[in-house]
Amino acid sequence: MLHTTRAIVLRTFRHGDRTVVLKALTEGFGMRAYMVRAGGKGGAAAAALQPLSRLEMVVTEHVEREMHSVRELRVQRPYTQLHTDPVRGTLALFVQEVLYRTLREGSADEALFAYVEEALEAMDTATDIRCFPLVFLLGLSAHLGFRPEGPGPGEDRFDLKEGHFTRDRAAHDHTIGQPLSGHLAALLQADLGSMGRLEVPAAHRRELLDHLLLYYRLHTATSGELRSPGVLHQVLG
Repeated sequence: MLHTTRAIVLRTFRHGDRTVVLKALTEGFGMRAYMVRAGGKGGAAAAALQPLSRLEMVVTEHVEREMHSVRELRVQRPYTQLHTDPVRGTLALFVQEVLYRTLREGSADEALFAYVEEALEAMDTATDIRCFPLVFLLGLSAHLGFRPEGPGPGEDRFDLKEGHFTRDRAAHDHTIGQPLSGHLAALLQADLGSMGRLEVPAAHRRELLDHLLLYYRLHTATSGELRSPGVLHQVLG
């Protein structure tokens, strides 16, 4: 049966001379793998298969199969700055890597899809993107089920392992003290629309990013370290 759905490209793999396997987050079906004819007459354009391309696709869903097929696809919304701004391009590499490592196949999640779309639009158009990686990770963690709880009275340390603020140092080493936990508390009150008003020094942004990536490793099946944060440290200060 044919279905029309919006999708966000996460990664492609060469399958043959004229076909690729497309891994995408779709609005209608969640994470999916599709076989796509690429290049040549009637094939998908290379630009449409770039990571994080926002597509509209006509697909055939095979209930009994892990691999599905694409009949038609087109870029639904082109980016305005992503492909010309090296900083935003680096952010895109980071977002693509995080999504590919953390999202798993399952049923459709319209709220998750809407959040990722909102994040991609902010990454492309927001004036101040210095805190984007931090706000993005915290927002995504809510959809993945492990968003940190905000602090209560007197709680000035964040326990990465337990996912909440505490007054006392934990027995393990995965805690964040001041001033980083204070910045984290402020970040939890922000969203993609208000991130430009956050005042977090560059050194603290770098440390918090490393801590949040550790937080993800502790709370998901993600293994190993991402390749892109080191570049992010350089381009975002």
